[in-house]
Amino acid sequence: MSLDELRTLLARHARPDWTTAIDGVLVSKVDRPDPPAPSMSGMVLAVIAQGGKRLALGDRVYAYGPGQYLVASVDLPVTGQFTRADPERPALGFGLTLEPSAVAELLLQAGPGDTPRAGGGVPSGIAVSEASDALLDAVVRLLRLLDEPRDRAVLAPLVKREILWRVITGEQGATVRQLGLADSGLSHVSRAVRWIREHYAEPFRVEDVARRSGMSVSAFYRNFQAVTAMSPIQFQKQIRLQEARLLLATHPNDVTGVGQRVGYDNPSQFSREYRRQFGAPPSRDAARLRNTVRAPAGVLP
Repeated sequence: MSLDELRTLLARHARPDWTTAIDGVLVSKVDRPDPPAPSMSGMVLAVIAQGGKRLALGDRVYAYGPGQYLVASVDLPVTGQFTRADPERPALGFGLTLEPSAVAELLLQAGPGDTPRAGGGVPSGIAVSEASDALLDAVVRLLRLLDEPRDRAVLAPLVKREILWRVITGEQGATVRQLGLADSGLSHVSRAVRWIREHYAEPFRVEDVARRSGMSVSAFYRNFQAVTAMSPIQFQKQIRLQEARLLLATHPNDVTGVGQRVGYDNPSQFSREYRRQFGAPPSRDAARLRNTVRAPAGVLP
């Protein structure tokens, strides 16, 4: 029953830019499947009510459909594709931005034994599970508030906390709980991810990034691979190529300059790696981008 009402609410409140009147809440509606496209995942909870999507992170592939949710606890370079969507039955999804401070607050308020025991090792930055009835019910109640502006300001923060608690205590809770722990392995990797994203055009030594993240080199390699499914150097290359693609959309005639701005000194290497990533050389891909309007390709719906 919750899934039927969820579809109705999502279809009614979908906007082209996916935003809603509730801060941090996104609603998606996509009426056609798209070729795989790269983007950043964001730090989100995504619930699908209708349709399906496939997401690739390094060599890992995540597929999720109606009644399932995906958690992305780190902002990662992914390749997404809507696999089931058409005008008569569009893909419909709900998204909630994950805030580490909100996770930390809930963990501080929880009593001993209220959260499941953490397993060993650092969890992957992305995980998929079946949504419980309690989680779907909370999502539906949050979306109902889009039709109740008088109650929205007071009740929406409470229901958002409930949704977050359902996820924290659910099957993928370990991934989300580490968001709120300042000294968790995930938090250390998140600091490294943030630093690489901010300095993607600069060469770096892995030893220096490990030190910035507060880990030994061996632990850094192991944990970074566990969370992102790629090495730090591979991660940097993904960020460089995605930033290059964004720049080419506005500077399509300056392929060499764009390559240099994102950290490539060798134009041939830039063109070769760009083509391997996006299926076409930079100049041709830039022309294709100008003529294509497509749905966002990240985690949602």
